[in-house]
Parts: sequence; structure tokens; C-alpha cells
Amino acid sequence: MNPTRALPMFPLGTVLFPHAPLPLHVFEPRYRTMVRDLLDGDGEFGVVLIERGHEVGGGDVRFSVGTLARLLQCSPLPDGRYALMAYGTVRLRVEEWLPDDPYPQAAVTVLDDPDVAGDLAPALTRAVDALDTALTLAAELDPRFTPPDTARLSPDASTAAFELCARAQLGPLDAQRLLEATDTATRLGALQTHLDDLAAMLRSRLDGR
Repeated sequence: MNPTRALPMFPLGTVLFPHAPLPLHVFEPRYRTMVRDLLDGDGEFGVVLIERGHEVGGGDVRFSVGTLARLLQCSPLPDGRYALMAYGTVRLRVEEWLPDDPYPQAAVTVLDDPDVAGDLAPALTRAVDALDTALTLAAELDPRFTPPDTARLSPDASTAAFELCARAQLGPLDAQRLLEATDTATRLGALQTHLDDLAAMLRSRLDGR
């Protein structure tokens, strides 16, 4: 089992996947304090999805599986706010929430994706095709929609699976379910199923126009 460490935490209304960028606008006093501590430390913090409640003000209920993020850029603004760019690295599990003083913190462990026997290339290809189909249908429904690029993916199947999940523009709960998948093969299969269902719904809407 990986060691447990205390980590600053940023609960959000969206899911951060490993290998995905995370722009943040920090304005609450507690998170301004967190940013200053991150700049003085190693720049790592945890991101988890809020299950119930709001991002602002605290008092929320949070999911226990999230992502370790690393601060890449920090731009202080004249009024004390910060514009940040961070990047997801690996999944984590919250073992215990620590006091929210001066900002949310938790004892966390890193979650490893176990190696899966067999070739993941066919599952990855099916997921890419399912995403391309869903995005094409979405663009037909709304010409203003600009599909994200799915051509440039990591050669590593585990990394590519996370990249696809991030580009699929999923709702928070669907994204959380994929983040919590225990291995890459399960994640790719669940993503393909979700996208196939989405494509069927979009086709129905197109047929009904």
C-alpha cells in the first residue's frame, strides 16, 4: 500500500482526470492562503468532486476518490486573487479529512492503476471511435460546437484512457464514475458504453428534427 500523506485539498464542482489541465481562479481568502503555501512548498494539492454543497463557503460533502494536481503557473492579480494553471498527475483516495483550517486538508494515499493482462489497443480504438461518433453527432446538432481533438493521444494506454475521459466533456457524476474505475480496461469499457448511449440519444434527436 502506498504511504499516506497530508495534502491541501481543493473541492470542485468538476472532476479532474490525471494528465488533464486544470485552470483555476482563486478568490476565497482560504484558498489564497493555500496558494501562498503551495508556492512555498512542492506545489501539489488534491482535487475532489463535491458530492453535495457548493464550492464557495465550505460545508460541502466530498467524494473520496480524486486526483493529485501539480501547480504549473501562478499569476497574482492586483486585487489579491490568483489565476492558476495546474495539471492532474495520479489518482488519490482520501483516507481522512483533516480540519478545514486554514483551508481544506486531508490524509490521502495515491491509487495505482493495476496492469491489465492483454492488449488494450482494441479497447482504446473502440473508445476513440465512440467519442468521435458522439462528437460528430453533437456538432451536427449544434454547428457552434467545436469538438476537441482526439487524434493526439499518449502511446501509453492508461494515460490515453484518462485523456479521452477528459475530452469527452462528461457530466460530473459520469466523470467521477470513470475516475473511480479500478483499471484501464474497465475505464475504457465504461467510457465506450457511455458514449454509445450518448450517440444513440443524439441520433434520436437528429431524427426528430
